Amino acid sequence: MGRLITAEFRKTLTTKSWWGLMIPAVIFAFGFALGWGAFANEVGDVLSSRETQLIAEALGISTGNLPMGLLAIGHGINIGLTFPVIFGVFALAGEYSKKTITTTFLTAPNRVSVLSAKMVTYTIWGAVYGLVVAAAASLGIVLTVDGSRLPTSGQWLGVLGAAILAGILATLFGIGVGAVWNSVVGSVITLTIYLLVVENVLVLLFYGLWRVDWLGGVLPNGTMNGIVGAIGAQAFGAAGVKVPGLDEEAQWTLQYVAGAPGAFSWWASALVFLAWTAVFFAGGWVANQRRDIT
Repeated sequence: MGRLITAEFRKTLTTKSWWGLMIPAVIFAFGFALGWGAFANEVGDVLSSRETQLIAEALGISTGNLPMGLLAIGHGINIGLTFPVIFGVFALAGEYSKKTITTTFLTAPNRVSVLSAKMVTYTIWGAVYGLVVAAAASLGIVLTVDGSRLPTSGQWLGVLGAAILAGILATLFGIGVGAVWNSVVGSVITLTIYLLVVENVLVLLFYGLWRVDWLGGVLPNGTMNGIVGAIGAQAFGAAGVKVPGLDEEAQWTLQYVAGAPGAFSWWASALVFLAWTAVFFAGGWVANQRRDIT
């Protein structure tokens, strides 16, 4: 197994895909966190104004120095996590497209050991992606959010851990989808359109028309985003716990601003996305046990 894992690392390090996808992941994570950080900071300025403070005090609400940075960092990390999903697709589907899968399977004891080695290798790569994306998004909010509104050290560590977990699951999810589909182009195009457009439209449509506020908490993209985004939502009482006076519409809006509409909590999102990952990974596992190689 050790030699198979070493071989998998050599395969990825000798190609351009790992850094070719990491560059846009960093750029998008930084850019989205920068933009949402500026927006969140402006909202913080409004909330801290004298007029707003007087209204809040009259209603018995304390705004204080809210961690507005938590509402922005999730967006940066979540958009960046799209790229480890795509990176995962290349793990198995890429080998089929390049015709290297024959050598891989024939030089290993069995196909189960090959897939196990890929799982271990890409788990490490997913953690690296999660760490790098979290660092880029953190820089984005540091540059645009006032110091008093940035996450605390504990919250920052929580975001970092959640980003690493999400990066691992996102990469394994990509492996599963690519293994089932057995096509790099088809998997990448379908996943990109679904993750960035289709599911977001569905979540907004179902909430806008029928007030279905939980859909994002059970679909793949929503649960992947919720692992990090729900931490920000929870800090404002919009996920995981109920805050008196916060109605359902306000709760969903805060979840959306945090990048986790419909999320129940960060750990629930992680469990649901783990289930999605397991389903596709198991499906790819079964499909490749029977798939012919030439």
